[in-house]
Amino acid sequence: MTGWVLLAGLGTGLGLWLIVVGLFPRPPRLDQLLNPREVADAVGSDRPTAGWAGRWGRPAAARLSQLGLPGARTRQDLACVDKPVEVHLAEQATSAVFGLLLVPLTTLLLSLVGVRLGFTIPVVATLLGAVGGFFLPDLAVHSEAVKHRTAFRDALSSFLDLVVIGLASGAGVDQALDEAAKVGSGPAYAELRYALAEARLARVPPWDILGALGRRLGLAELQQLAATVGLAGSEGAKVRASLRSRALALRQRQLTEAEGEANAATERMSLPIVALFAGFLIFLGYPAMAGVLGGM
Repeated sequence: MTGWVLLAGLGTGLGLWLIVVGLFPRPPRLDQLLNPREVADAVGSDRPTAGWAGRWGRPAAARLSQLGLPGARTRQDLACVDKPVEVHLAEQATSAVFGLLLVPLTTLLLSLVGVRLGFTIPVVATLLGAVGGFFLPDLAVHSEAVKHRTAFRDALSSFLDLVVIGLASGAGVDQALDEAAKVGSGPAYAELRYALAEARLARVPPWDILGALGRRLGLAELQQLAATVGLAGSEGAKVRASLRSRALALRQRQLTEAEGEANAATERMSLPIVALFAGFLIFLGYPAMAGVLGGM
């Protein structure tokens, strides 16, 4: 009992310390003030999008970064959703602390009402809670990145159609890309417009920037589009038919994924019906089984 009280006190003190650190952050150092880039990074880390979890776990973000975290896949997902790595690591630290303290506090509350769980189960549950809390932000970021890539693929199919129309009207490759990007709306088209504007300002071929965008987002379709357009721009190849076939392939993939999601939703809808039917059978058969077993 004394050990759990000490552990609960330690967790409460750690939580209060995190609250104080989050509410009263340290001022930037002088070398940071003299470096504009570091000042911009410090200001960006304090923006409202970081959230309370990102602010509370900020002191542990540098330690986790020194350990090589996050992994390559998580970094790509963070780049896809345009989320700073430092904010993600801070959220991981905060989530791990909450997962670590949840089970001891619950055990303490249960012990106050007379429920004893022993020693092994709370310790194992505490470790599992800390590990689960640490990896929970990774799962959330991956899910958000998957949704962003799916939405980008949907926009890319219409973008390819617009590029094909521009090429059919006699426009060049660069002009067709610019006009197609100006027509659409949404986050995907905004990123495409930004990439093409960056290519114009840097005086580099637009397919190079589109290829870099595809690698950052983890979209093989955008990288293939950049390679096809680059072949037309560098060697003068006719790519209108190739772009049309890629647009058709993207739409066919979208239809296949939509059908798969619809079938999965139909199967999930049937599970409650099966459970309800099984409960109804148990409700009908229990009196008969109880009477048979009672007469034996």
